[in-house]
Amino acid sequence: MTALRQAPGFLLQVALTLLGLLAVTFFIGRVVPIDPVLAVVGDQAPRDVYEAVRRELGLDQPLWVQFWLYVKKMAAGDFGMSLVTNAPVIDDIRRVFPATLELATFATVIGVALGVPMGIAGAVWQDRWPDQLVRVIGLVGYSVPIFWLGIIGLLVFYGILGWVQGPGRLGIFFEDMVPTVTGVILLDAAIAGEWEVFRNAFGHVVLPSAVLGYFSIAYIARMTRSFMLEQLNQEYVVTARAKGVSEARIIWVHALRNIAVQLVTVIALSYARLLEGAVLTETVFAWPGLGRYLTTALLAGDMNAVLGATIVVGLVFVGINLLSDLLYRLLDPRAR
Repeated sequence: MTALRQAPGFLLQVALTLLGLLAVTFFIGRVVPIDPVLAVVGDQAPRDVYEAVRRELGLDQPLWVQFWLYVKKMAAGDFGMSLVTNAPVIDDIRRVFPATLELATFATVIGVALGVPMGIAGAVWQDRWPDQLVRVIGLVGYSVPIFWLGIIGLLVFYGILGWVQGPGRLGIFFEDMVPTVTGVILLDAAIAGEWEVFRNAFGHVVLPSAVLGYFSIAYIARMTRSFMLEQLNQEYVVTARAKGVSEARIIWVHALRNIAVQLVTVIALSYARLLEGAVLTETVFAWPGLGRYLTTALLAGDMNAVLGATIVVGLVFVGINLLSDLLYRLLDPRAR
């Protein structure tokens, strides 16, 4: 009942957040020194052609009128046409978003699988060599530019050792061999039973997801260490030790259960950041995802594509926050 009473307020908050995000992006896009008309007609077009296209795009209207018309269209599900691809923006997003979802999901799995145990190890062996190692890994993860790490990864693991596939999502020979069901090549290949395509796609995704996941490892490990140190200094841990409870049970059952809600927040934020912030990784690995699409659209002055991608990013953050809230209620009865 409490959740039902809070639903209208939550939906209003979401709507206002998305509207504010859209307004800021829209007005910034209209004042940056990039002319979207030139992206259509080129810089050699006659003046009358330029003005005709400008009117067709609605750029001769006052800014507030342009914004109002765009909001009305977007509320009806019309994100406009991309000036770069000459296709509906919503179709472009459907095409590129699964690639980013695939990459970010793999990276998050790597971050959680390695970051949480590393953070716990750092807290348990505080100021000893495991803790120092975790700190060094975290420091490198925060300090090394991701594009440099990606280039070095390609040079070593693809160019020299040949352990992984090269840039892109799939080898040229395997393109269009499986029907698109989800847009995630690994899932589509598994559904179609095309295991050669699956292996090739996995060979392409493993290196960029590992590079991206390294930064997730650094963040998750640091936060897990901080949360676990706080719990290991609590009185219930001292009492459990005095009663003879094993150290493994104290750490992996009692303490880990008490930091579960905090970890959910950290992992959700990390996942959301990877979904919208993988621009450099997608560029280095020629990964055809949302970040690369957004960057290309921004450089070309394709504001319909920029605004559509921005709204998708906002919806991702809202959706992940909502999912985190639901997980809170499952993990912590006091939040119900």
